Amino acid sequence: IFEYPTAEGISLDLAEPESKHAVEVDGPSHYLQEVLSGDYVANGPTEFKARLLRCLGWTVAHVAFHEWRDRSEQERREL
Repeated sequence: IFEYPTAEGISLDLAEPESKHAVEVDGPSHYLQEVLSGDYVANGPTEFKARLLRCLGWTVAHVAFHEWRDRSEQERREL
């Protein structure tokens, strides 16, 4: 199901409610970028949502924009 709202009101990008498996596609607004290294780090709200979903029994796979961007076309198809 696309854009699935959980019973607790949390929105998930893709979800299989019966098994509590989900996929979140995390765009640039979900990250902060380290000044010196340039590495991307999940911001507070993104980390909080991930912890909350784990506590509620969800298994969530995250697709980070910068990891997706850096993959080849073949690698993207395999995901």
